[in-house]
Amino acid sequence: MNTASLVRLFTLAALWGGSFLFVRMTVPVLGAVPTTFGRLLLGAAGLMALVAVARLRPAFHGKLGAALVLGVVNSGIPFLMFALAARVLPAGYSAILNATTPLMGVLVGALAFGERITAARLAGVLLGMAGVAVLAQAGPVALTPEALGGIGACLVATACYGTAGFLTRRWISARGGLDSRLVALGSQWGALLALAPFAAWEVWRQPDLPGAWLAAPPVVWAALLATGLLCTAWAYVLYFRLIADVGPVKALTVTFLIPPFGVAWGWLVLGEAATWAHAAGGALIAGALWLVLRPVAPPPRP
Repeated sequence: MNTASLVRLFTLAALWGGSFLFVRMTVPVLGAVPTTFGRLLLGAAGLMALVAVARLRPAFHGKLGAALVLGVVNSGIPFLMFALAARVLPAGYSAILNATTPLMGVLVGALAFGERITAARLAGVLLGMAGVAVLAQAGPVALTPEALGGIGACLVATACYGTAGFLTRRWISARGGLDSRLVALGSQWGALLALAPFAAWEVWRQPDLPGAWLAAPPVVWAALLATGLLCTAWAYVLYFRLIADVGPVKALTVTFLIPPFGVAWGWLVLGEAATWAHAAGGALIAGALWLVLRPVAPPPRP
């Protein structure tokens, strides 16, 4: 990796690690659904601006429906799950649990898409689950039903991320492909459409909610803007550029860097505890990622 690619890699990790901090700051004030809807709206606006600046024609070539559905799986559900988790879990917890995405990809691929699972990858999944268990059992958050629900929400999110990769390959790549910026934009639209009824329900159920939003401190709105424009729209740009420069496998190394940034941001800004459980659980998950992400030798020919 050259210097420019390394800068993009660490910037991307800092942004995605920071997203857990910003969500943790906005959810207690705005609520989980409004935070998620706002993030998606701002992310879509940022991507539309990118497409306009790049003078990219928004031609989906019959794949708009696939992109919309992908958005529900790859953005709508995961963003909402992490927002729900932010009500009870520190930002560092969610960032570490987010690193189980490749492990979920192994499980989903083997169970639903007929992917080959090697002994090393199976060991990686088991090691990663051990890391989650260490974090849950020995971390600074008491293992209450609410905390378990938050951990479960994070794992649902990473299962969705793992599934989305296979769906993208089947619905987009295998059908001739599509500019990744358009896939990202279409996915944000799909997630917005899926979440809009829930956002409307929140407002209908709590008529005084808009007034509470207007009274929110400026730092909360700044955090929401950062989540949508920086951690979603700009992060997509960096990620796709990184894939173009170094390839998808090396780009996935960002997964190793997100947890340290997530824990560090939570500790620096919110004063969240950084304990040995973070280090031990994160180290186990990092080892699991190494097992899962390393290249797999092709099977011998008969």
